[in-house]
Amino acid sequence: MIKKLTLTLTLFSSLALADTLNYNFEKSSLQNWSKNGKWEILAEKENKILSLSQHSRDYFNLCYTKDVAFTDGSISVKFRANSGHMDQGGGLMWRVQDNDNYYVARFNPLEDNFRFYIVHEGMRSELDSATIKLSSGWHTMKIVQKGTHFEGYLDDKKLLSHEDKQLQKSGGVGVWTKADALTSFDDLHISTDK
Repeated sequence: MIKKLTLTLTLFSSLALADTLNYNFEKSSLQNWSKNGKWEILAEKENKILSLSQHSRDYFNLCYTKDVAFTDGSISVKFRANSGHMDQGGGLMWRVQDNDNYYVARFNPLEDNFRFYIVHEGMRSELDSATIKLSSGWHTMKIVQKGTHFEGYLDDKKLLSHEDKQLQKSGGVGVWTKADALTSFDDLHISTDK
């Protein structure tokens, strides 16, 4: 009985220490989001999705909100690579300070790889990489951040694990592509640890 009570209180305490935000883009607006490129909420069948329909003049296509102060927790999103000759796919960005400082997890189907990057003062540096081939269509990407340690998952399979101390401040959350990669996103879930 005491073990069950302790487990229940532990689970309750853990849930009480987390905030969860969901963006399914059904009723969401991009009014308060920072964007590079032409990002739109489009109807697809009976669903609405976030899509990059025209890449920016800058090298990176960004769409993020700073309404979320993310330091630790988890972020997941569904994504689909639609097209791109130089680049395809994309992924999540977090602890976003501004357009030039943030972490990125991205999958590129042209290269069959999943990678962590840091963009610091506008310069992108690779932090970790895994080789993986995915079928075309929708997939789920997730990152889990605890202090200086973060992990990357594709379709619930952990593929990346890295330690980095360069961006420790809380920041915004969003999605990211590079060059001419036109990609769609849906069901952005953010769980922040307090």
